Amino acid sequence: MADRVTVIGWDGSPLTAGARSALSAATLVAGAAHHLALPEVPPTAERIRLGSVGLAARRIAGHRGTAVVFADGDPGFFGAVRTLRAPEHGLEVEVVPAVSSVAAAFARAGMPWDDAQVVVAHPRTLRRAVNVCRAHAKVAVLTSPGAGPAELALLLEGVHRTFVVCEELGTDREQVSVLTSDRAADHSWRDPNVVIVIGGGGPAPADAGWLLGQSAARSADRGWAGPQADAGEGESAQLRAAQLARLGPRTGDLLWDIGAGSGGVAVDAAVLGAAVIAVDADPAACDRVTAAARKRGVQLQAVAGRAPHVLESLPEPDVVRVGGGGAAVVAAVAERRPERIVSHASTRDEAEAIGRALTEHGYAVECALLQSVGLDTRTWTEQDRSVVFLLAAERPATR
Repeated sequence: MADRVTVIGWDGSPLTAGARSALSAATLVAGAAHHLALPEVPPTAERIRLGSVGLAARRIAGHRGTAVVFADGDPGFFGAVRTLRAPEHGLEVEVVPAVSSVAAAFARAGMPWDDAQVVVAHPRTLRRAVNVCRAHAKVAVLTSPGAGPAELALLLEGVHRTFVVCEELGTDREQVSVLTSDRAADHSWRDPNVVIVIGGGGPAPADAGWLLGQSAARSADRGWAGPQADAGEGESAQLRAAQLARLGPRTGDLLWDIGAGSGGVAVDAAVLGAAVIAVDADPAACDRVTAAARKRGVQLQAVAGRAPHVLESLPEPDVVRVGGGGAAVVAAVAERRPERIVSHASTRDEAEAIGRALTEHGYAVECALLQSVGLDTRTWTEQDRSVVFLLAAERPATR
């Protein structure tokens, strides 16, 4: 095992005294080509061109001597330190940090980033990263080959954003480009790069809040699934709360709300961190949903059109609420294979038809009869009564 492992973050600045000291004693140096070309790297040291950090960690674990690993930016921020410290390698590391590529990107843009989301995009996580860009007004995306600015732009089709693309930060080839998302797909971009994705919201709040990645506007209101004067027939606050609980929308998810109506479920899901596409046949309803989202300080996309036909052009959902359209729309949704689907029905026959459609598509289905009664607490007399069948379906896990 290596006697000593030092991880050096590099942001293009001159190496610190500590970094130079560690390098001078190194018998093995791992890093990218531009790291290994630094004049401070000892000519007698073994050099490893860093591709897979895991493979390099195994080499280092078997090395007798002193090792240095280079990483761009801060190696403890979505970087090499996590992999090197994995229990199977048994390595104890010292870290010489540097300015993270995210901090450098926002510095180049002259913007604060305490209210920004930060995501890592690999080909396998690209869709979830895009969903975060849909849901939030400021996102930094750490890209990778096959999941760069062009791929982000293609999956954001129909959602207008501004991209600040920072290529090869800290090198003499550094370049910062500002362009709209619809133009980003027409370019070839150099790796590594960070993309700041901005847009969709109102003016920036004077108080960004107290928690990293959270704006004051998003956290201003407490609670969700509150009473609504213009809720649809049978759509009580209790039903909406139950639907949200069964869907479990979270950051990185895309939720379709079909038959969005006044937007109660759509806006609450956005507050919970999910990307949301609210669909309604009535353009006026779409306007109301957009206004409700703006009031709560969240992002969503409203699409006017009649399901199931309008669904054909929408990106793949993770969870779906079907607020209207019955079994035909539920069947069309099930064809897209989201993880969870919820719907409701006012009669048992309609509930059975929806349940059959879900079961035929391989979903595990549960149904409950929900009854809620609103009471006037001044006189304790009944105000409103709602009786509805709630259907919740989950796609079986694939092995």
